[in-house]
Amino acid sequence: MATSDPTPAATSVSEPGAAHPYYPLTALIPGYAPNDTPVIRLLPVFGAVLAAVIGLALWQTARSRVPLRPIDRFAAAWFAMCGFLHVVFEGYYLFYRSQIPGMSTTFAQLWKEYALSDSRYLTNDVFTISVETITTMAWGPISLLTVHGIVTNSRSRHAAQLVVCIAHLYGVALYYLTNWVEGQMYGVVYSRPEVLYYWVYYVGFNMPWVVVPAVLLWDSWQQIVRAFAALEEKEAREKKQ
Repeated sequence: MATSDPTPAATSVSEPGAAHPYYPLTALIPGYAPNDTPVIRLLPVFGAVLAAVIGLALWQTARSRVPLRPIDRFAAAWFAMCGFLHVVFEGYYLFYRSQIPGMSTTFAQLWKEYALSDSRYLTNDVFTISVETITTMAWGPISLLTVHGIVTNSRSRHAAQLVVCIAHLYGVALYYLTNWVEGQMYGVVYSRPEVLYYWVYYVGFNMPWVVVPAVLLWDSWQQIVRAFAALEEKEAREKKQ
């Protein structure tokens, strides 16, 4: 069972003078410097930022000119959080990915902490960079567009919601599958085995992007089906007149 210690002791690797706590132990992470802020201080700060983003989104739904269902208000908060994470937090990773191992900013230390569950974020892994680029450039802005669509009751809201929900499900599937396949075929392990790093960070932190998109995808599907059914009924009535 993992302890509250923010970072495991650094482990010597094959490169002379290189030491880091990430798996695989032979991973090359030039310039790595351990975090100097405990995780029990990093996570509350990040949580407060996310809470502010969610609170702002909920405040916007309360000011909407159209009545919103509870699931609509939840969706607005969810996509606002996604937009912030994709554009700001993951955008930070893309911009500074080569320098993050040696940086001590709050975001950099959060990325180094998460990388204990997936070291690909510190090794310039091609798949990780590609996925994060698409996420930052496409899914982040579409998430924010969905928030706007919910608050304004835009006709395109459910189309945008469908796109980003499918993108999230597909992205998480690829994220897990590439890791699993490399482990099965080549024996490569990117996550430390402790409960905190594997089950809480790697599995737990990503699982909401499976459950929530599936729920919101189903809701959008139902709303679109009902809209087409209503349109067909209207056209049928007009033909009878």
